[in-house]
Amino acid sequence: MKKKPSQNPTNVIIYGNNAEILTQIPDNYVDLTVTSPPYDKLRDYQGFRFDFQTIAAELYRITKQGGVLVWIIGDSTIKGSETGSSFKQALYFKEIGFLLHDTMIYQKSGFAFPSKNRYHQIFEFMFVLSKGKPRTFNPIKDKPNKSQYTFSKKRRHKDGTMSHQQDTSRISVEDFGMRFNIWRYKTGRPHTTPDDAAYQHPALFPEKLARDHILSWSNPGDIVLDPMNGAGTTTKMAHTLGRKFIGIDISKDYCKIALERLQSVKSKDQTEQTEKSTINSTILTAFQ
Repeated sequence: MKKKPSQNPTNVIIYGNNAEILTQIPDNYVDLTVTSPPYDKLRDYQGFRFDFQTIAAELYRITKQGGVLVWIIGDSTIKGSETGSSFKQALYFKEIGFLLHDTMIYQKSGFAFPSKNRYHQIFEFMFVLSKGKPRTFNPIKDKPNKSQYTFSKKRRHKDGTMSHQQDTSRISVEDFGMRFNIWRYKTGRPHTTPDDAAYQHPALFPEKLARDHILSWSNPGDIVLDPMNGAGTTTKMAHTLGRKFIGIDISKDYCKIALERLQSVKSKDQTEQTEKSTINSTILTAFQ
């Protein structure tokens, strides 16, 4: 008899069907989901089925009010046409209640397959969806401003009068400003991750990408989910940044890799001790 995951799981890697496991998680439980689903026929996930609509509905149910879902996806080209699956899924998320808070771009440093009759494909969409207004936004400010200066608060109205006329203070422009919503990363070994074992998975996204979304949309102690956890990039970075995590994957091999990567990381939370764990038929528990 299979053992079911805890109904209040945190800091776990769960092996099993994500559509079924998500139903066991309480309503309004997760602060942030960062995930990249298998899209069209581009990725080989050992023949496992992807039940998008069930997963989408469960993600909405378990996301806290103000919580965020980052859905990283691209499209394949079939018979000369891109499928448009990415847009269809984004619109479906809107239909079931999510807000499409931002359409971001993940730009890679290279391409896997050269194109002969179109420009080389080097990006994927990152749909940032929220359940109501996002509760957390910690903007990353690493874009150098072209110049640093101060300017007056005074402004001229249409009628010619001046605002802040008696105000002699100045507003300063900082050295760095908030980055744009196109995020560029070096990809491929060793840039995506330094963990050699992770490259057994066919579709990794960079650790820095997961890190930047986790920093942006969550706070320490929040619960971060990846329902298609694969080799465990999201869960590794969540743990590294002092967040609680839940990773789900239907491949036991990938769950083992995700667990190994977690156990090699020392959490920023110094009170939490890493423990070696055993693998049973359904759930891999990384930290008790």
